[in-house]
Amino acid sequence: MPATHLILLRGINVGGKHIVPMKELAALVEQAGGTGVKTYIQSGNVIATVAPKLAPRLPAVIAASIKDRFGFDAPVVVRSRGELERVGDSNPFLAAGKPEDALHVCFLRDEPDPAKVAGLDPDRSPGDLYIVQGKEIYLCLPSGVADSKLTNAYFDSQLATITTARNWRTVGKLLAMMRA
Repeated sequence: MPATHLILLRGINVGGKHIVPMKELAALVEQAGGTGVKTYIQSGNVIATVAPKLAPRLPAVIAASIKDRFGFDAPVVVRSRGELERVGDSNPFLAAGKPEDALHVCFLRDEPDPAKVAGLDPDRSPGDLYIVQGKEIYLCLPSGVADSKLTNAYFDSQLATITTARNWRTVGKLLAMMRA
């Protein structure tokens, strides 16, 4: 039975580079087999209903379509509605009373090797906190993203996967859209 999924693209429409109009992105998702496609803001957030057999292949299909159509690589991470609901219910920093505007989530393409997680530097970005849970990294960045050294590039290299981050407000909005 088809299910609602969140498709997250990294690094599009940022700083005037890697421009992908949302209407064209929605069309690419539809061409890949998604239905009921909705986008949220210009930073690569797409919600679509997809067949169970398509869901595991969706990141590769969407990434290849973007490469073919726009000529650049755009990492793609996918979460089911249930997975995103778990993220929404499991933020340890929210439970600890940290301010929502300091909270972010890195979505990982793959579950990281526990030895690699253990090798992360807890002092890499003083004042910033992170907790790895499954295929997510919950971040608390009191001074904001711009000055943090807890970047996608750092986590990609240390955990040998692909990450893409969203602020907590965006996560909440995407979850509400998936439930609508």
